[in-house]
Amino acid sequence: MASLSQDPKSGVYRILFRFGGKQYHKSLKTTDFKNADTHKGHIEETLKAIERGWLTLPPGADFWAFVFSGGRLEAKPALADVLTLGGLFARYEEQMPAGVMEPNSFDTYKLHKKHLLRVLGEKRPAQALTTADLQGYANKRAKETYRDKAITASTIKKEVDTFRAVWREAVLHKRLRGDAPTRGLKYEKGEAKLPFITWGEIERRIKRGGLTEEQIKELWDALYLDREQVRDLLAYVRQNASFPFIYPMFVFVAHTGARRSEMMRSQVEDLDFEAGQVCIREKKKDRSVKLTFRHVPMSPLFRKVMQEWLQAGHPGGQHTFCQMSTRMKRREEPEPLTTDRASHHFKQSLEGGKWEVIRGFHVFRHSFASNLAAEGTDQRLIDEWMGHQTEEMRKRYRHLFPKKMEEAFLKVFGE
Repeated sequence: MASLSQDPKSGVYRILFRFGGKQYHKSLKTTDFKNADTHKGHIEETLKAIERGWLTLPPGADFWAFVFSGGRLEAKPALADVLTLGGLFARYEEQMPAGVMEPNSFDTYKLHKKHLLRVLGEKRPAQALTTADLQGYANKRAKETYRDKAITASTIKKEVDTFRAVWREAVLHKRLRGDAPTRGLKYEKGEAKLPFITWGEIERRIKRGGLTEEQIKELWDALYLDREQVRDLLAYVRQNASFPFIYPMFVFVAHTGARRSEMMRSQVEDLDFEAGQVCIREKKKDRSVKLTFRHVPMSPLFRKVMQEWLQAGHPGGQHTFCQMSTRMKRREEPEPLTTDRASHHFKQSLEGGKWEVIRGFHVFRHSFASNLAAEGTDQRLIDEWMGHQTEEMRKRYRHLFPKKMEEAFLKVFGE
């Protein structure tokens, strides 16, 4: 009724038979004759059972799958849906509540995702990933560069943290099992960031020579301005500001230690002149809520500048810092600052003068903490006014506690 043939190249056996006026020539997917002959016997029995009415081919069933399985299957077996790495990230984004991530945080997430999918493989089954795979990822990323600069261990760790967060969410929704395969990963040792140093020290190091352009940039990134320099810089900005809000914007970050994003988020109601404090809306302290708040005392200059801005220059609206923008309706409306606008105005305000070496608003946050530390201010107060701080950040200005360090040293060696 049926016969076997063997492919001369692959050695795989095929079965030939006719049924219902049609000829079939199907692979048995084996090179072993005994196995093939057994399959042949089972198929012949199934065909006889169908002819005699002992088995009935269901409507729409796959004939070969039905015959090959002895009447057990009606269609070719299909693999269960496998969650790929690309699918893992897609599901994560689908279930992400609106507003749970700040726009800049989501941009960072997308960048991490891009590298994870590129290196690990978008179609890679997520559950099959191992610690060795993630170690391979870390090793490969460490050999890559961006703008001729090696990818740092700190950056790679943040990418792996993103992977771990996405995995953890998938486990919560029962799409994956077990912990993310990231335990025990090893990273190349990176260089610690420089402690905060003065303008004069930076100029002395540069004058000695032998530094690359990148090393010089790192020095300026470690700059902190003393109180006189902060005062002089603010005076320079006041004289050269292109818009009325720019000088108050600089004073705000210089006298509160606020981040750029916190300055942009500030609202008029946050300035409590009666209590003499400014409320800072922060997002880094507690990830479980959209906003937390900290309060910083108002300096006399801060109070004076902000009162003048609100009384004489502020165009209206809820945000502390905004500028007028002409819309299609030909009427001007105040708009809150965007990140790009704030950075543009920062750079433009310092361009062409000695201060243009300063690389961003963060120098004021560095200087705020460093000047407080240099005056021996209690670390607990600095933490309260600065908000979320890492231990790495504290170490960068802790050497500026000369009085406390001297007292501690003399308690032991002061005899």
